[in-house]
Amino acid sequence: MKRLLARLAAGALVASLFAASAQATETAPGHPLDALTGSEMSRLVTILKADGKFGASTRVHTADLIEPAKDDVRAWKPGTPFARKAHLEVSDGGAVHQAEVDLNTGKVLSWTAVTGEPAILFEEFMGATDKALADPRMVAGLAKRNLKPDQVFCLPLTAGNFGTPAEAGKRLMNVPCYVRPTESNFYAKPVEGLFATIDLKTSGVVNVTDTGALPVPADGWGYTPEEVAKRLGALRPESRPARLEQKGGPNLTLANGMVQWDIWRFHVRADKRPGVVLSMVDANDGNAWRPVAYQMNLSEVFVPYMDPDKGWYWRTYMDSGEYGFGIFLTPLRKGVDCPAYAQFMPVTMPQDSGEPMEIPDAICIFERNIGDPAWRHYEVFAQSPDKPVPAEGRPATELVVRSASEVGNYDYLIDYIFQQDGTIRIAVGATGLDAVKGAAATSMKDPTAAAETRFGTLIAPNLVAPFHSHYFNFRLDLDVDGPRNDFMRMKLASTKTPAGLPRTSMFTVTHDMPMTEKAARTRIDFNAPSMWHFSNHAGAGPLGHDAGYMLMPGGSAVTSLLASDDPPVKRNPYIDYQLWVTQYNADERYAGGHHAVMSDGKDTLGTWADKNRPLGNRDIVAWYTLGFHHITRTEDWPVMPTHWFSFSLMPYNFFPHNPALSVRPD
Repeated sequence: MKRLLARLAAGALVASLFAASAQATETAPGHPLDALTGSEMSRLVTILKADGKFGASTRVHTADLIEPAKDDVRAWKPGTPFARKAHLEVSDGGAVHQAEVDLNTGKVLSWTAVTGEPAILFEEFMGATDKALADPRMVAGLAKRNLKPDQVFCLPLTAGNFGTPAEAGKRLMNVPCYVRPTESNFYAKPVEGLFATIDLKTSGVVNVTDTGALPVPADGWGYTPEEVAKRLGALRPESRPARLEQKGGPNLTLANGMVQWDIWRFHVRADKRPGVVLSMVDANDGNAWRPVAYQMNLSEVFVPYMDPDKGWYWRTYMDSGEYGFGIFLTPLRKGVDCPAYAQFMPVTMPQDSGEPMEIPDAICIFERNIGDPAWRHYEVFAQSPDKPVPAEGRPATELVVRSASEVGNYDYLIDYIFQQDGTIRIAVGATGLDAVKGAAATSMKDPTAAAETRFGTLIAPNLVAPFHSHYFNFRLDLDVDGPRNDFMRMKLASTKTPAGLPRTSMFTVTHDMPMTEKAARTRIDFNAPSMWHFSNHAGAGPLGHDAGYMLMPGGSAVTSLLASDDPPVKRNPYIDYQLWVTQYNADERYAGGHHAVMSDGKDTLGTWADKNRPLGNRDIVAWYTLGFHHITRTEDWPVMPTHWFSFSLMPYNFFPHNPALSVRPD
């Protein structure tokens, strides 16, 4: 968030520099799935202005590519023309419209009024901050704490929707404040118990809540090398670095958004809401390219906090839909975020004005040898005293597509990892800073500590980090050997052995093929393990098998502890099941619905699945939720060690043998 505030504070100057950079480095789109270029974003504004639909006060919340139909993309040949259409969501004077624009013809194809609340704008952050600090009630609340408005900065946060009459027709943000930092940590000194509620539609302060003053922490808790050395006396002794390197250059190719490496090829881009989007993911089987997935991307992020305090119960963020993982992509640093030899890609995002803004080095792509074998075997029977035979094996190398989005206090890394054995692993790394709450206690021995830590952990003097959960939902449009697939739950079941054997039990696999969307909803049951299998009856599986891929949760499963009738859960009903499977619909892209801000849950993955459409031998989409319950600890402060969690897509009777068999010895 501090990077956001810095961008906003710099205003038009930074925006113009980003826009100039984007236009200087961009190339024309070379693939039907390429993200909108900076020139195309500027052209969209020009087209809408010419049509009388874009004025000086018009603001752009969304500007994304309208993807051509799947069949058209698959049939497209390099060098041939392709459609370029865009979807925009714009607001002006409180009215919100969706537009579809044909960039090839320069025509506005549709202009539709909508009632939902679009994603938050940059200028809305700044406006909410200014309004909060100008309100006499906030000034009085700060004065109670011996603070003046120029001594604090305020952080507008989405207020959620709890179905109360007071929320109807409004676009609300709550605005708590922090003492301006003297060190690098912007969150170390919360002004607890005081926040303003702003209606962004009127720019007015609806209410100011003051539950009573608490001590402001004295420590700035910086985390730069200089600040850490000052606090601890010194950094660790200098060590000999163990670094990844790649001599001779990369083995991957990157052209027109298409990446090819080892047995893999795919298209990569970034959109404002989900961040990185991978499309047309194919695996090479001998001399043939076979589709595995048409598209994979982050669908929604839900982070509910578990403190019932008036200043905290509403903190139930939908980070992707309300803020955007793409617009908050941050430049990646060589040697820290990615190996120095990685290939870096900029991305272009729309500003509030609709004009482009380039984020440099927002995606990195790199190979890495992880120090593990892809496979090995030591044959004891081949050994002889005079001629020992070493183990046969191959080193494992993988390709990583990485991005990092800073959404408020958290930094989230998203990795798409391609392995030489045909497995795709999707990993999320959570780091950054805990959200902290001011407290009276400085030690767990203080009389207030027990009450103040019922819903969190005292992580520093006068600072409690409330418990919370992280739910990441991914949309996986799996097209295994083509678009018509089936979903199968393969359950491990105990069975008795035939009479006469000394053993009495074994397990076998039973097959359950849900034929409708409601039947396909699946929860993790650790007492009844199962495999989730997506297959193609017409696919080229070996030995007469149906070619398939398995979704393997691993240790990433997160089970909701919240009630289904809790308003934040109604907005995010997908957390009730780890896996959903729906029939493909190009308009169903985000599990939290098209509009996340102030959403009421009537347009979500849950409502789509209630249609109960048939699944058998159809184009189907998997929606998987991973994450963790964050029980905070002192080791999280002042900056949190990266916590990784992941799941895998593993081939199941897709290849005729181990695909890593042909990897060359190192």
